[in-house]
Amino acid sequence: MTSAAIFGLSVLMSFLAFGIVTKIYIWPRLRVMRREDALLPLVVPHTFRFVGLSFLVPGVVSPSLPSAFAIPAAYGDLIAAILAVVATLALFARASWAIAIVWVFNVWGAVDLLYAIYQGEIGVGIGPGSLGAAFYIPTVIVPPLLVTHGLIFWLLLRPKQS
Repeated sequence: MTSAAIFGLSVLMSFLAFGIVTKIYIWPRLRVMRREDALLPLVVPHTFRFVGLSFLVPGVVSPSLPSAFAIPAAYGDLIAAILAVVATLALFARASWAIAIVWVFNVWGAVDLLYAIYQGEIGVGIGPGSLGAAFYIPTVIVPPLLVTHGLIFWLLLRPKQS
């Protein structure tokens, strides 16, 4: 099997596995909660997106990883992590502006991931081998993050429960 096929299969399996976890464990609980309470466990995992900075660490990624991919991916994730921290604290404190910052975080975070996918596949066009040890980020971490972004959008757009 080629590296590209292994990469694609890894991404697909990650979406499938997290989709199953979401359907069986996450969604049944979240859909009956207050919006603010349901958003909190979906935003918190994004506070770990600082891990994207590993795209800038020599030895973690191959020297062949183009900086045109690595720099926006790394710093985009860092900004998403900072916004997620602010959104998490705002939701936890029940701040009046919590939903607004969740919107800002979620739009930024989703666009950042989609842009990185575009850059990796089409824009810059990186090979899976250039990711080095960071191979796990787009194959194991990004699919669940995209699923949680989708769930956050759904919760933000659904009619407010009384």
